[in-house]
Amino acid sequence: MVRIIADSTCDLSQELLETYHIAILPLHILLGEEEYEDGKDIRPEEIYRWSDEHGTTPGTSAPSMDSALRLYGQVYTEGSELICFSISGQMSTSGNVMRLAAEEMGIADKVFVIDSENLSTGIGHLVVEAAIMAAEGKRAEEIVKRIEVLRPLVRASFVVDTLVYLHRGGRCSGLAAMLGTTLHLHPMIVVENGKMHSTKKYRGSLEKALAAYAKDLEPAMRKAKRDRVFITHSGCDAETVQMVRDFLESLGIFREILETRAGGVVSSHCGPGTLGILFIADAE
Repeated sequence: MVRIIADSTCDLSQELLETYHIAILPLHILLGEEEYEDGKDIRPEEIYRWSDEHGTTPGTSAPSMDSALRLYGQVYTEGSELICFSISGQMSTSGNVMRLAAEEMGIADKVFVIDSENLSTGIGHLVVEAAIMAAEGKRAEEIVKRIEVLRPLVRASFVVDTLVYLHRGGRCSGLAAMLGTTLHLHPMIVVENGKMHSTKKYRGSLEKALAAYAKDLEPAMRKAKRDRVFITHSGCDAETVQMVRDFLESLGIFREILETRAGGVVSSHCGPGTLGILFIADAE
């Protein structure tokens, strides 16, 4: 039997975690001297409030070794195999903690740690694919090989409502943040080769920016793996999310359109109003 574990940055909903029997290892969020487990004892709204009050971005850190050992103890059984997904190794040492915990427990030969080279539901896509194959009875090595094929095909991008949080986290200059606010600029953030970088910038209201962003992705989505697409956001209003969903439904490409909320780690760096459309390019 193969069990699937992912760190909390995969941003999958509780319903999806239960449907696909996925276990979560939480990263940590640091608000000053206080430490919280992502997705367990703090909400993004609390993070935004703290960040605005203190004018800085909360710290984030990898899962603790104790948490990893405890989770392995709950999930691992004699004869089973574990596949563990981590946020990009260029963003966190989460994957290293997973490996060290497996060595500590003496089950390193039964634990396969995959660096997703991604974040949010860019990871979530791979996690769900692995969970489906595990449910079909496939062995860990076969699943890992398939995930290695899919990993570079994940298309993860977001449009950010405000540059303030990126500035607080050191990802853009104060001048850029000020100009972005003044000119109503909304950058598109793309994840490639495990790193985030900004591509084009949309101008105007967030709704206008997201409509243009979704339209820009249409050519790539028409060549996508058709199983599912994620709309993942950090607290957009329902009307805005529905607008994006309506557009995706009008394309008639995807069998499932799944909406999830970004967790604390992604939200703390990108801020409220961030929305992404994430899919997998067709490998065929």
